[in-house]
Amino acid sequence: MGGVAQQLGGFPVTASDDTRSARDAAFAALVDRHACLMYRVAFSLLKHREDAEDAVQETFLKLYRTGGWQQMEDEKAFLTTSVWRAGLNRLASAGAKAMRHAEDVAEMQLASAELSPEASALGASNRELIAKLIGQLPQDLRQALELSAIEGMQSREVAAILSINEGTVRTRVLRGKTELRRRFLELNAAKGARR
Repeated sequence: MGGVAQQLGGFPVTASDDTRSARDAAFAALVDRHACLMYRVAFSLLKHREDAEDAVQETFLKLYRTGGWQQMEDEKAFLTTSVWRAGLNRLASAGAKAMRHAEDVAEMQLASAELSPEASALGASNRELIAKLIGQLPQDLRQALELSAIEGMQSREVAAILSINEGTVRTRVLRGKTELRRRFLELNAAKGARR
């Protein structure tokens, strides 16, 4: 056999195989670092677990095939923008039917075990109401609010994903929170009046 080839388990391994293995290992590490964040971004847009998983897989597959992942400067911003766009494409191709409401924030099991059953039920009810109200916000306010407040992204990251400037992100988040607060108080006042 030639000078570059080695034997591994009875199969010849060439330098190109070693390079491919190193590339695959680097890509796997990239997936490990960012898959959860990308899923949260996709889920915040698509509101459906399987659709979000598909968007993440589609994004990683496209990046792997094109080799685009090897030229990234800011991994987090690039990947979240890519999965956001994949999600938007999924919504556009599937139309309004693709936008399903998830089981809301209640699935996140944010209720503390220390709360009484009554307080836990009240908290779950309020979380469900807030998640519903967020879903009813205008799309521009909802997207900025979900990415910033719920996903914990910085204004510059949200700006990159939504292709708007940082000031617009901060304005939309503030307007979204204000509108959310107004709607929440309005509904609670209406519930109190009925009692």
